[in-house]
Amino acid sequence: MLRRARRASPARKAGHDGRKSMFWEEGYEMVESDPGRTDDVAGGKSRFDDIYDRPDPRAYFQRLAPLEYEIPHHAQPVFRRVATDRAALDDGHRGRPAVLDVCCSYGINAALLNHDVTLAEMYERYTSPACQTMPTAELAAGDKEFYAERRRPDAVPVFGLDVAAPAVQYALGVGLLDAAFTDDLEQSSPSTGLRRALAEVGLITLTGGGSYITARTFRALLGSVRRPVWVSAFVLRTVSYHPIVRALAAHGLSTTVDVAHTYPQRLFTDEREQRYAIEAVRALGGDPAGREKDGRFHSLHYESRSDSR
Repeated sequence: MLRRARRASPARKAGHDGRKSMFWEEGYEMVESDPGRTDDVAGGKSRFDDIYDRPDPRAYFQRLAPLEYEIPHHAQPVFRRVATDRAALDDGHRGRPAVLDVCCSYGINAALLNHDVTLAEMYERYTSPACQTMPTAELAAGDKEFYAERRRPDAVPVFGLDVAAPAVQYALGVGLLDAAFTDDLEQSSPSTGLRRALAEVGLITLTGGGSYITARTFRALLGSVRRPVWVSAFVLRTVSYHPIVRALAAHGLSTTVDVAHTYPQRLFTDEREQRYAIEAVRALGGDPAGREKDGRFHSLHYESRSDSR
């Protein structure tokens, strides 16, 4: 699980020592990796590395609630629509195509895609006083029942990729993910388990991870797929997605984006982060007025589909 799978940096060396990635599924060995993250500001954007190394998602929601982190909410109807469209495509393979959520953390997108639940309800659940004193095992047992009761009849298989091992382990344990991987594809090729899973993938989703991964990750993923794969990605306006668009084009995918339609992601942590965002947007030819200047990160939605769709 490429934890907000970030770009390689001296502070970020998860799995760079040659250790195996993590893959949880019956019949597979679980092998630990050492994330070794720091909570700094990389390139001007605040990092929240510590909330992905917790045994459950409470710290994630408690930290992000005051910042009104909302991009998974905006992605929910989009991913449902795209997953439905992709499932309707006759690609000559048996079974429903799986979704691979890159930088999946605690399986937030999987929860919103496959269950009758909202992001607001998840915030309420994990920040409630009743949840604060629960042992992780009790919370996980409750979550497993909570999501099972809300499972949609049109649910699709979802695999998670993120280098934050505790986060993906939790998402897998409570039933949000069907398989989970911690391969760092910025540094190495996909593991045997991930390559096998990629043969079933028909849609790759991404929210928030565009600041941390590059075209290297997508080239590694697309090099192992067997079905026509679409990509649906929400990427901050502070980041250039063009290198990834070129990598997708090399694999026969055409990308569309409506630059006039942006999606608010979260509030800035401080004035320094806002200054960084404004400058980064301008450097990429964008206009921060009414968006970053008003105090929030904004994302664009890129949709890539095979030419043969």
